[in-house]
Amino acid sequence: MNTEDRIKAAWQGRISGCLLGKPVEMISMREGPQGLHRFLEDSGSLPLRNYVNYMEHELLRGVNKKCCSGMMDKAEVDDDITYLVLALMMMETYGLDLSTDDVARTWINMLPVGATFTAERDSYMKLIEKSNMAYQFGGPRSFDLDEINDGEYNDWIGAQIRIDMYGWLLPGKPKLAADLARRDAMLSHRADAVEASAYIAALCALIPVSSSREEAVDAALDLIDKNSLAYEAVEVAKKFVNQSASNLHDHYGDMSPVHSLNNLAVVIWAFLSFQDSFDEAIGETICCGWDTDCTGATVGGLIGLDKGSIPESWTDPWQGRVNTAIAGVGELKLEDLVERTCKLVDQFSSESDMD
Repeated sequence: MNTEDRIKAAWQGRISGCLLGKPVEMISMREGPQGLHRFLEDSGSLPLRNYVNYMEHELLRGVNKKCCSGMMDKAEVDDDITYLVLALMMMETYGLDLSTDDVARTWINMLPVGATFTAERDSYMKLIEKSNMAYQFGGPRSFDLDEINDGEYNDWIGAQIRIDMYGWLLPGKPKLAADLARRDAMLSHRADAVEASAYIAALCALIPVSSSREEAVDAALDLIDKNSLAYEAVEVAKKFVNQSASNLHDHYGDMSPVHSLNNLAVVIWAFLSFQDSFDEAIGETICCGWDTDCTGATVGGLIGLDKGSIPESWTDPWQGRVNTAIAGVGELKLEDLVERTCKLVDQFSSESDMD
């Protein structure tokens, strides 16, 4: 399987998984798995093996109908896609020397604050308050990072959805991928959320060079703190592979639906449990609940890396049209994103081999 096939499928899988989870994200968060299943059943979307059917429903409020079956013509704006493109742009600009300050300046210069949520918005607002204009354009830091990432949401999932690209760009180099993920994640998150982010980046780097998904999942654990709750979350997921997702809900109880740990467990559980069918894997990921667009995106991307192809039933509806919230970027073409990503894979392969 060549690099281009893997990268294309990773983009396709991540975007498709995101779009599958997007219409029901708020139902999942407000109503839990019971409300989510009620809507999916009422709309005739179960078993969930394609995009969600739209219907007027008391549980469905503020949904983007253009992410539903038969109503889609492009990949709508979503932070799971925006941050993926932003990471690509940062790596094109800064390369392997990317720093936390580079991430901060990129946010200030290119990411509208309205496109950020929870931990990212909290950190963004503190950046604006505590940094000066000289910092924005490369000047020295005028604040402590601990002031920026000290917030009530810094153990949530936000950083975990920003870092897949680092692993995509560095196949076979999980330590470097995890390090880049930490540099990014530290701007807004701490501790277990940072380790969860490093884990996903390392896993992305390991999949292309591993003989099985199980091998990659286990090897990625060597790249994070063994005493972290992120490490434990992966072990919890492994314990319940091929068992009901209700076990994960029983284990994590009333944890926030956007926490990093329960959602990391869902990702690994689905990635290992449904190895024969992309449809089933992302469908059951969304049915598990919690942060559905985020987990669907991550699982979709992981499977794309592993399989090197995504069924056309998922990719045809959005026609290779990718939209983000990044300032001045506009609509992007999938083929161009794949080409840019593959170019960096080749570039970093040579650079990291020389280090």
